[in-house]
Amino acid sequence: MPRFSTLFSTLAAALLAAPVFAQSPLPADIAQALARAGVPASSVSMVVAPLPPPPGTVTRAPEPVNPGGERNPAPAAGSGALPAPRLSWQPDVAMNPASVMKLVTTYAGIDLLGPGHLWRTRVYTQGAISQGTLHGNLMIQGGGDPKLVLERLQDLLRAIQDKGVRQIDGDIVLDNTIFRLPAHDAAAFDDDPLRPYNAGPDGLLINFKALIFKFVPDPASRRVRVESEPPIARVAIPADVPGAGGACGNWRGRLAADFSNPDAVVFAGSYPLACGEQTWGIAYPAPASYAPRVVDAMWRAAGGQLTGQVRWADKPVTGQPLVTGISLPLVDVIADINKFSNNVMAQQLFLTLSARDGRASFAESQNLIRRWWRDRFGLRTTPVVENGSGLSRHERATAASLAALLQQAAGHPHGAAFEQSLSIAGVDGTVRRMAARNPGSQAIGNARLKTGTLRDVAAVAGYAYGLSGRNYAVVGIINHPNAGAARPALDKLVEWAVRDAP
Repeated sequence: MPRFSTLFSTLAAALLAAPVFAQSPLPADIAQALARAGVPASSVSMVVAPLPPPPGTVTRAPEPVNPGGERNPAPAAGSGALPAPRLSWQPDVAMNPASVMKLVTTYAGIDLLGPGHLWRTRVYTQGAISQGTLHGNLMIQGGGDPKLVLERLQDLLRAIQDKGVRQIDGDIVLDNTIFRLPAHDAAAFDDDPLRPYNAGPDGLLINFKALIFKFVPDPASRRVRVESEPPIARVAIPADVPGAGGACGNWRGRLAADFSNPDAVVFAGSYPLACGEQTWGIAYPAPASYAPRVVDAMWRAAGGQLTGQVRWADKPVTGQPLVTGISLPLVDVIADINKFSNNVMAQQLFLTLSARDGRASFAESQNLIRRWWRDRFGLRTTPVVENGSGLSRHERATAASLAALLQQAAGHPHGAAFEQSLSIAGVDGTVRRMAARNPGSQAIGNARLKTGTLRDVAAVAGYAYGLSGRNYAVVGIINHPNAGAARPALDKLVEWAVRDAP
């Protein structure tokens, strides 16, 4: 692990010694919003804590005794205490935070890997290259890149051809062994395997294993053109479907789609012309064959020839290095993860944390997070992390622990990158809809937040910029069957912090 700077070490020591948050009552408008949603206060955990002054200026007093009976480190001599939370409601109750757990994964990524971390997709050859022909296999080795989208795969294939390989007299062999993963059941979480958010991680994750369909009506012919991406080998996709009259309504249902056959997409119904252009993204139903089919199709579309097949390697590949594809930097990756709550990208980053040691797996990354949390936060309650994305029924965190993470991140040398990865309230990302729910809210534009949503879970966490000039870490978690209806209470929490009222 990288060493702290002197200033950051001082701040970290202060936060390690943070006292257990005392209970304080919920503000009336938050309590009223919960009551309207039918959510009891016992199903809620909330913390609003001022951000600390610049690193190196203060530390907290130690906790007297933690639940395990050990004492926390004493503060540095002559230091003061960090400000106590303004709001603290059931702060130490472990709850499912849904996608707010991505804050743990992305902050760990910033801290352990740095904002400039890059993933590399390496290409090797086995055999001689002569007059544009590789007499042997081409090997593509994934490095766990969370965002190897079509444009960047296309660039990689062109770079291969620019190196003189236009025909392959052999196979294209794909290597995803950097991650040691169990079999992925896309239906396991919510019995909806075609949802793109249920796509599993992969050492060579191409385009999130997704198929995107675009429907383009032609009123004159009363036909609807079907466009799809990416190109995918040996999959029959209809060129068009009949157009239908009437209101748009449930256009997906009217298409009578059948995606069960990996070799053929079926649209047995029609598409309402009134819908105009629409898109529909699905997770490919045979994810293990997705990358080979896409690489095959895109290699040939780029003018390449192949005598063999595209297949997976059963062990790490070796050969003569040819080209290397470079990912987006981590700072851009965490922005996608947090702003748009991309689950598979979060899982890719989570796995990457343990890939540094050559043992990348969920279990190793879970162990690493526990060690990292002890190093950075001492005796504070460690989050229970399953896959790092929040797409889990088992993950747990306390509002106090998440608030401590946000406080520490504010003083981190790369804290600005972490903060800017969050969505601006009412403006972009997953909190854009806040403006529609409460158009006059003072929180709009004055907070950066990460939301979390699952069945029975609603959560929010991030930074609120008080009108007084004081800034706050804000965490709110609701675990209840009516959690979705209580989202306005979380909006009120953020607004309360922004108003900065006594």
